Amino acid sequence: MSVKVRIPTILRTYTGGQAEVTAEGATLSEVIADLERNHQGIAARVLDDAGKLRRFVNVYVNDDDVRFEQGLETPTPDGAGVSIIPAVAGGC
Repeated sequence: MSVKVRIPTILRTYTGGQAEVTAEGATLSEVIADLERNHQGIAARVLDDAGKLRRFVNVYVNDDDVRFEQGLETPTPDGAGVSIIPAVAGGC
C-alpha cells in the first residue's frame, strides 16, 4: 500500500527538505519502517527506545488519531494520508 506522509518542518532534514514523501506499508508500523529505510534516522524521532510512538508525537492516518485507533497497527490503506505532528506545549 502506498501512502503519502506529511513531514513536519523539524523532521525535514531527514527527507532532504521534502514536506511530503511516499511510503509503503499496510500498517503504520510498516510505513514507519519504510520511512526509515528511505530516510535513515526518522524512526528514532517518531518511536521511543521501546519501539512505541513517542509521547509528544501525534500521528494521524487520514483524519484519525492512531492513539484512538490501533496504534502502530492502524491500517494504512492505499492512497491514505499519514501526518506526523509534534505536540506543541507552552505556557507563561
